[in-house]
Amino acid sequence: MTVPPGDEEVDQEEVAAELESELAAGDGGEAGDDGDGDGGGDDQDDLAAEWEAMVGADGSGGTDDAGAGSSSRETTRVLNQDEIASLLGFDDEQEDTGGRAGIQAILNSALVSYERLPMLEVVFDRLVRMMSTSLRNFTSDNVEVSLDNFASLRFGDYLNSIPLPAMLGVFKAEEWDNFGLLTVDSSLIYSTVDVLLGGRRGTAAMRIEGRPYTTIERNLVERMVHVVLADLSAAFDPLSPVTFRFERLETNPRFATISRPSNAAIVAKLRIDMEDRGGRLELLIPYATLEPVRELLLQMFMGEKFGRDSIWETHLAEELWKTDVDLTAVLDQQAMTLGDIFSLKVGSQIPLNATKDSFVEIKCGDVSMFRGNMGRKGDNMAVRIVERITKEKPQN
Repeated sequence: MTVPPGDEEVDQEEVAAELESELAAGDGGEAGDDGDGDGGGDDQDDLAAEWEAMVGADGSGGTDDAGAGSSSRETTRVLNQDEIASLLGFDDEQEDTGGRAGIQAILNSALVSYERLPMLEVVFDRLVRMMSTSLRNFTSDNVEVSLDNFASLRFGDYLNSIPLPAMLGVFKAEEWDNFGLLTVDSSLIYSTVDVLLGGRRGTAAMRIEGRPYTTIERNLVERMVHVVLADLSAAFDPLSPVTFRFERLETNPRFATISRPSNAAIVAKLRIDMEDRGGRLELLIPYATLEPVRELLLQMFMGEKFGRDSIWETHLAEELWKTDVDLTAVLDQQAMTLGDIFSLKVGSQIPLNATKDSFVEIKCGDVSMFRGNMGRKGDNMAVRIVERITKEKPQN
């Protein structure tokens, strides 16, 4: 009995069913006629031998199929949860170290890292020192300001990550003609209100859920935002003078949209501690706002220049005086038409509006330098300089 290739499993079941039916028929014939028992036994032996031979052939032929199946099972391995998270870029270890990997790295490849703007970190370090002093004077309490970290992300992603309730202060950089965003979380809001209104030290500020911020709370936070913006302007002064003007205070992030959701921005997260109270303050500046001072922010240190080499300047000045230049003595100039110029030929004469007493103008390139009288010295024509031509300054 032959089995077509590729149908081993189906044919084996059919052959097994056929063998059982034949065995059942053989048993019935043996029970009905003892004389045919030996013949039925021989038939059963033949069928059993054929079945064993067929199974052996299938086993030998299916070895390759089993090996191919096992190899395919080995190549199609199922990823576990950690590997999937690493592939997508949501690994906790990488988030703690600030690195990105996987699909997140591809999506954020267009963002500019703050490390490429070294001076920006210097500016925010100055801001932290200034805020520590100004907030101590503002609250009359011991205030510690620390810079947690920088982050480059898209503006839309930042708005979606703001924990509510919070207050968002929109400010404008006057000289740069663009906007920025300052976010004050609820913990800092209630801590500031508690400190300014004479709350006792050592008691954490209580947060009341389910109500909007009152006018008093908004006014106090607005005063604190003015203090922070004044310090931010002072921090940028050594680099580029700029005035950050407060625009408005919002509680809904949708009303504080200052840029397109896909635009890149730099976020500086500050931690403000007032003994047992405090909270977070986040400063967002879009890269479009920093574009006017981008070249200054790319410096590795304040006032970075190519440097001044006095030796090279002296050598350049000495060699400059030895430079050869061409001087041209112009006796007269004529304005002629193109037709007259093309009609000139050998022997043609061009009359000049100059006499023997006319001044000759000496030029260096297109710049008039001197005026003089034409004469003779020995066998050569010469020009005696009478005056220097100075360029008149335009009157406003």
